[in-house]
Parts: sequence; C-alpha cells; structure tokens
Amino acid sequence: MRPAWTTCGAIFDLDGRRAKLEDLQRQASAPDFWTSQSRAKDVIAQTNALKAILDPWSDAERTLGDARVYMELAEAESGEAERQAALVETEGQMNALGKLCEDLEVRALLGGRFDANNCFLDLHAGAGGTESCDWADMLFRMFKRFAERNGFEVEVLDAQVGEEAGIKSVSMLVRGPYAYGYFKSERGVHRLVRISPFDSNKRRHTSFAALDVAAEIDEDVEIEINEKDLRIDTYRAGGAGGQHVNKTDSAIRIVHNPTGIVVACQAERSQHANRDKAMRMLKARLYELEMDKKRKEMEQFYGEKGEIAWGRQIRSYVLQPYQMVKDHRTEAETSRVDLVLDGDIKLFIDAFLRQGRSTK
Repeated sequence: MRPAWTTCGAIFDLDGRRAKLEDLQRQASAPDFWTSQSRAKDVIAQTNALKAILDPWSDAERTLGDARVYMELAEAESGEAERQAALVETEGQMNALGKLCEDLEVRALLGGRFDANNCFLDLHAGAGGTESCDWADMLFRMFKRFAERNGFEVEVLDAQVGEEAGIKSVSMLVRGPYAYGYFKSERGVHRLVRISPFDSNKRRHTSFAALDVAAEIDEDVEIEINEKDLRIDTYRAGGAGGQHVNKTDSAIRIVHNPTGIVVACQAERSQHANRDKAMRMLKARLYELEMDKKRKEMEQFYGEKGEIAWGRQIRSYVLQPYQMVKDHRTEAETSRVDLVLDGDIKLFIDAFLRQGRSTK
C-alpha cells in the first residue's frame, strides 16, 4: 500500500482551489465589498473554508521540503553518526508528513453541498430519567471538547436541565469551516453501558441519548415556511445571563405544526434576536428532514418511530464489565474510553467519512 503522502495530491484540485481563493480575495478587496452584507459574509465563509484545506496543504509541502533537505544532508555526510542523525530527522519529517496527508485525505472527503457550513446540534436524553440525563450531559461535554480542540466555536442556544442531574436536552450552534462535514457523522442514537453512580445497589445500567445534526442553510436556499403553521411561544430565559435575560420573556420556542419540529433559543438578550436564531434552526431542521425523505435514511438513524432506545444506536460506549467504544456502522473501535469521552472522536469521524466514499 502506498503511503498517504504519495497519493493525497491526487485527491485535491489544488490549482482550482487556489484560483478560487484568489478570486474570493479579489472580491474582498473591492471597494464595494460590504455593500451587500449577505454576499460579503458568503465570500468570507467560502474563503475560510478554502483556507482550511490550503493552509494544511502548505504545511505538508513545507514538511516535505524539510525531509528532502535532511535526506540530502544524510547523503552528503561522511561520518556514520552524522549520517544516522540526518536519517532519523528525515524519518521524523516523513512520519509527520504522512499524518498531515492522512488528515488532508479526510478533509478532501468533505465535498457535500453544505459540508463547509456551520451546523446546529440538538442533543436529547432518552428514557431512563436521571441516568439518561447524566449520559446526555457527558455527550454534551464530549462534543464540546471535540469542537474546541478543532477550532470550532460552540454557542448554546437552549438547554433544559435534568431534575436531579445532567440535561434533558441542549441545542447548540457550532461555527467554523466544515463544522457540518465533521459533525454529521455523530447523528443518531448513542448508547452507554456502565455501573450507575445513581444506583445504591451498584447495578449495571444502559442509557441512551440522541443527537440531531443539521447544517446552517445558506440564505439562497429556499425553504417555504408558512407563518400559519407556526406556534410561537415566549418564556423567561433560565440560567446565567444577567438580570435582563432572567426577568423578561425573551426566550423563544417555535413549533412547526405540520412536522412537529420544535426549536428554541434563549441565548440572546432580545426576543427578536432569539426568534431570528430559532427560525434559522427551524429552516435547517426542515431542510434536513426533506433530505431524509429523499434519501429514505430516517430508519437508518432512528427507525420508523424515532425511538431513542435499544437497537437504534450508531455507537456503544461500554464502561463495565470491560471498556470499549464501538461504532456499529463502520466497526471502528477503541478501548480508550476516557479519551473518547474527553472529545477524541476523530477515529470514528474519519471512519464514517471514508466509508461514505467507498460506498459511492
């Protein structure tokens, strides 16, 4: 098998991407660039998405250049010790290059229409009371840690805490190049097996939580929403946020009656700003639902009744009687449960993306 660094160049249309980046940068430097706010934001988003691929590629090119320099030094050295030292440096640079190219290969798989966009995450605890709420909270931390480590910004839009511990549900907006491309692999039911810290008899419990993922839709995508189909409720925002947030009915909850989709936002101080974000979330969820209908994939994720329960999980996290995290779609697995729950889920994301490529 050829190493990744010898084949990754064929995956990218580098000349095309660089030409596109130059064109976007020319647009950004035009005097009338900010005349249209929506157009300017779109250009900036496209620029950031291209840089997210081209900058790491430049790092790979520099690493390859360093490896060549060390190889030339090894060939030129007359002393054995010096030659071996140069060869060790060469090997180190080549290993680093292989890792960079593996990452670039995965990045190249993110070619979906909205893969480069921000995304909305909606995490819900399954049946099981406190145990499931605690599991949802653990997943919330896992996804947040992964996002932060990979340069994404996470904004919590709405959260409902559990009665004793954990969270019943939480809605987030994840911002950054290719946020949707990465997080789409996490959509589905996640299953936890452990000895419950809430059970005085120390029995083993199985808990479930489900994650919905929807791309933030571009403004030019038409999603028809009839105002008559909406029920809009206001309520008092909870949690931290200052006196204004906690004493006014600024939070917004929108129910789309035809589909039953519910979105909520209490992140902003003003009712208008919360409504705007909630509508963006609803638009994204409706688009994702329409895509599900076309792809007929809802059964793959939740089954016909959308149960957050046994047999519907995409991944299992087992803490007792042994330690193992296994993805049931790709068969990717690891015994390092502690690292996974701390946000190290790249193994599963990469496997999902590569599987998607192999099935096309």
